[in-house]
Amino acid sequence: MQDIAKVAVVTGASGGIGAVIAKHFAAEGFAVLVNYKTRKDEADAVVTEIIRAGGNAASFEADVSLDINAKGLIDFAVSKFGRIDVLVNNAGLGAGRPLIEIDADHVNAQTALNIAGVLFASKHATIAFGDAGGSIINISSVQGVSPIPGGAVYCATKAAVNAITVSLAAELGPRKIRVNAVAPGLIMTEKMKAKVPEEAKQEIMKDTPLGRLGTPEEVAEVVGFLASEAARWITGQVITASGGYR
Repeated sequence: MQDIAKVAVVTGASGGIGAVIAKHFAAEGFAVLVNYKTRKDEADAVVTEIIRAGGNAASFEADVSLDINAKGLIDFAVSKFGRIDVLVNNAGLGAGRPLIEIDADHVNAQTALNIAGVLFASKHATIAFGDAGGSIINISSVQGVSPIPGGAVYCATKAAVNAITVSLAAELGPRKIRVNAVAPGLIMTEKMKAKVPEEAKQEIMKDTPLGRLGTPEEVAEVVGFLASEAARWITGQVITASGGYR
């Protein structure tokens, strides 16, 4: 077991926003546990990049929608690095579908990961933080506040993440645990670049006061701030990072 200054666990960090968040923490001197569910090669590539840059990281497979797996993730972080200071609940599933096509599988898959995964990982991190306290940062979405057509299930799960954030902040504050959320707008990950039609991107940019789409790095910087001492008096907040898009 290594004794590390500070440790961050990032769920769903094999790619996209999660991978950039993991790299941001590593650049700030954190040891980072890169969680993944199925994309081992991508997660290992994130770890390799961090180590080559002089950082400290490891990967761990866990479907955090299952309580026992979320416990295993946090237990591994403590055994590997000696402690945990920050949990970023980034793992999530987003899939749109018209109301008449919604079925149990569609609902259950998103609620399991987007809601239960946040709760289970937070529960076990709270135990691991101990007397020193810690910081939990949930990745929500602007759609949790401004739902869109065809996204009822996803939008509902992200609204639930916002509610969980406020509830847990009130519950865990006396234990020196801060809980906040970041609600991004459309962020241009590689997946989104390929998935979102150009016409849709242009429409969103027209409705965005800053006139452009966001980057994963811009989300990671907000997450890093919320985890830092500069945000030590901030808890129970949902910070929208969307360039003003609502």
